[in-house]
Amino acid sequence: MNTFLGFGREHIERHYRKTGQCVYLHLKQHVIEKVPGASGGALPKRRNAKLFLDLERNSDLNSDDFEYEDEAKLVIFPDHYEISLPNIEELPALVTIACDALLSAKSPYRKQEPDSWEEELQASKHAKALVQLDNGVRIPPSGWKCSKCDLRENLWLNLTDGSVLCGKWFFDGSGGNGHAVEHYKETGYPLAVKLGTITPDGADVYSFDEEEPVLDPHIAKHLAHFGIDMLQMQVTENGLRDNDIKPRVSEWEVIQEAGVKLKPMYGPGYTGMKNLGNSCYLNAVMQAIFSIPEFQRAYVGNLPRIFDYSPLDPTQDFNTQMAKLGHGLLSGQYSKPPMKSELIEQVMKEEHKPQHNGISPQMFKAFISKGHPEFSSNRQQDAQEFFLHLINLVERNPVGSENPSDVFRFLVEERTQCCQSRKVRYTERVDYIMQLPVAMEAATNKDELIAYELKRREAEAARRPPPELVRAKIPFSACLQAFSEPNNVEDFWSSALQAKSAGVKTSRFASFPEYLVVQIKKFTFGLDWIPKKLDVSVDMPDFLDISHLRARGLQPGEEELPDIAPPIVIPDDPKALDIDESSVMQLAEMGFPLEACRKAVYYTGNLGAEVAFNWIIAHMEEPDFAEPLVIPAFGEVASSGAAAFGAVGLDNQPPEEMVAIIISMGFQRNLAIRALKATNNNLERALEWIFSHPEPEEESEPALDMMDMENNANANILAETGSEGPRIKDGSGKYELFGFISHMGTSTMSGHYVCHLKKEGRWVIYNDLRVCASERPPKDLGYLYFYHRIPS
Repeated sequence: MNTFLGFGREHIERHYRKTGQCVYLHLKQHVIEKVPGASGGALPKRRNAKLFLDLERNSDLNSDDFEYEDEAKLVIFPDHYEISLPNIEELPALVTIACDALLSAKSPYRKQEPDSWEEELQASKHAKALVQLDNGVRIPPSGWKCSKCDLRENLWLNLTDGSVLCGKWFFDGSGGNGHAVEHYKETGYPLAVKLGTITPDGADVYSFDEEEPVLDPHIAKHLAHFGIDMLQMQVTENGLRDNDIKPRVSEWEVIQEAGVKLKPMYGPGYTGMKNLGNSCYLNAVMQAIFSIPEFQRAYVGNLPRIFDYSPLDPTQDFNTQMAKLGHGLLSGQYSKPPMKSELIEQVMKEEHKPQHNGISPQMFKAFISKGHPEFSSNRQQDAQEFFLHLINLVERNPVGSENPSDVFRFLVEERTQCCQSRKVRYTERVDYIMQLPVAMEAATNKDELIAYELKRREAEAARRPPPELVRAKIPFSACLQAFSEPNNVEDFWSSALQAKSAGVKTSRFASFPEYLVVQIKKFTFGLDWIPKKLDVSVDMPDFLDISHLRARGLQPGEEELPDIAPPIVIPDDPKALDIDESSVMQLAEMGFPLEACRKAVYYTGNLGAEVAFNWIIAHMEEPDFAEPLVIPAFGEVASSGAAAFGAVGLDNQPPEEMVAIIISMGFQRNLAIRALKATNNNLERALEWIFSHPEPEEESEPALDMMDMENNANANILAETGSEGPRIKDGSGKYELFGFISHMGTSTMSGHYVCHLKKEGRWVIYNDLRVCASERPPKDLGYLYFYHRIPS
C-alpha cells in the first residue's frame, strides 16, 4: 500500500505503471473556515486544502477561525475505484490494520510541532545558594579542552570549582565521554554551563541533580567568579537593561524603519514568511535568494518537472522543497491585498484582524536543517553560515543542466611570500563570499566616540541612563583597503628554507562572480571572552568597482617556492598531539567547515594555517570532508589517503536490507542494486534514480559487477588526468547593490534579521510576514550585501 500525499494523479499513475502496485491511500484535508452566523455564533464554510502547497500558508493552526477535517479513502488502480474510510465491512482485516497505522502516524507537519516551541525552563533550586570555591581558577576566552580526555567539543564549565569537562556520549557517536557527569557524582557540584553558549543574554545551564536544563538567575555573578564578564547590567522596572535601552532600541528602530508608516506590498515577489521561532535568518536569506533570476528559473521555472520526478517522499527532497518555497514566494497566491469590504468591516468594528497572508516554511526548515547541530535547533543562527549551508545543499542536489549557485562562485588567488627567501607561491581556492574586515582605526568621528565612551562610563558608574548612542562611521574604502593589504602568516613553513619562517599573504580575485556577496565582519570576541558585534556604520556604495583587485599571477622576476611538502610529524601516541586552535580559526574564517579545518591542522602536524590550507584544497572533494576528526588509534598511520576518508573499493555491494526494501516495492533486483550503487547506497536517492531513468534491460549480477569495475577504472583515469575545475562565470568587476540583510542584537546567537531588496526601481523591506515599501533603507547598517554585475 502506498500513501497518496501531495502528488497529482499523473504521478501516481506513473508509479502504478512502473511498479504494478495498485492500492493507494489518498489523504485530503479540508479547512473549515468559520463565518459569523445569524445568532452571533459561527457557521463552518468548507474549502479544500491542497496539502502540497496550501498548508504552508500562514494560517494560525490554533486560531478559533479555522478547523481541520481529514478525509481518507482507498484508491484502486487502474480503474480509480474509491473506498471511503473507515470501512470495516468491505475491506480485509490486514488492509484495515495497515490503513489505521498510516492514518495514526504523524505527518511531516505534526512531527515538527514539538520543535516549534521552546520548553519553558525553571530556575534551579541550587542557583540562589550555590557554593563557589575560591581556588583562583580563571577561564580563558578560547582554547578549552576537557581536563580528563582533551576533547575540545561539548564542554561544560562546573560553576562550583571551574572544572572544564566533556558532556555525555550520544547514540550517534557525538557528544563526549561523560566526564562532567562523573565529576558531579564524585563531588556533588550540581550546576554546569555549556561553553560556547554564553552571551550577554544568558547561557545554557544544566543541573545534574535535577537532571534537566535549568535557569540560573545569578549566572552573571557565577561566571564572573571565574573571570567571565557577561556585561552585567541593572534591570529597570520595565524589564529593559539600562545600558541596553538606547543602543539596542536605536538599532532596532533604524533597521526596521520603526516610527514610519510603511505601505504594505502585495503580489508576486512580495510574499512574507512566518517566523517559526528564531527563524528570521532563514527568512531573510531565502527572500534574497529567490530575488535572483537564476534561482527563479532553476526551481520555480522547473516546478512541473521537479514535482513530476520528485521521490516517493517529497518532504525529504531538496529540489522539491526549494521549488515549493519559491512558488510560494513568487506566485502571488499568498500575498493578496484585503478586499474593500473587509477593510470597511474592520473600520466599522474598530478592530484590526490580521490577514492570513504569507507562507510558513515549516517543512522547508525541517528538511534543510535535518542533521545540522545548529540549524536544527530553535536558537538564532548566523545568516552568513546559513547562506553557505544552503549553497552547499544546492551544489549537492543539481537540478537540470544549470546550477544556480554558479552565480556566486569565484576563484581567489592566494599569493604567499617567504619574507626571508623572497620566493612566492600562488594557489587558488573557490569562495562564495567576500569578507571585509571592519577598519575601526579608520573611523571618521573618533573625537565623538571618545567623548561618548567617557559619558557612558560616567553614567554607568552613577547608575544613570546612558547618553545618546554615537556609532563609529567607517569609510567603505578603508574596509576594502584592509581586505587587500598583506597579512602575516602564522607559523609559516618555507619550502625554500625547509624550516619555519616569516610569511605574508595577499588575496586577489582570480575571477569575478555574476553576483557578489559582501560580508561586513562585525562579529568578533572581546577581551572579556564574550562574543560581541561591532556597532558601526559603513557607507556601502550603490555602485562598486573592484576591478583593481583582479589577480595577476606570477610576475616577471618572481621566483616560486619549491613544491616540497613539509614533513609530517606523527607522535608515538597520536592523541598526545594538540591542535593549534589559532590555525583552525584562521581557516574557519575563510568559510571552511570547522571540523575540516581541525583535520587539516592535525594531518599537517601543526605546521601552520598555510600548510593546512593546502591540505584543504587537496581534500575538499572527499565525501566526509566536514565530518568530525577521528584521531587514529595507537599504532595506526595518520594517513589522509583513501583509507582515512572511507574510500569505497570495487566490491561495494549495497546492503542487502536496502535491496530488499526496493524489491518489496515491485522493482527488479538488478535495478535495485544499480540504483543503490549509483547513489552511494542512499535509499531515498536510489528510489528517485529509478524514477528518473528509463527501464533498463535485464542484466546479470556478474555483468553489473563488471560494469562497476569499468566505472571505477574510468574514475581513476579521470582523477589522474585532472578535473575540469569549478564552473566560473567570470566578467567585469563592476557591480550594483540590489539587496542587503541586516542584523539587530549583540551577537549571532540572539537578535533579529531583516532583508531589504530593490525591486521595480524601489526598495522593499522584508521583515518576516511584513512586506512593505521601504522609506529609509539603512544601507549603512547591513551585515550581508548582495551586488549584481553591471553588464559591460
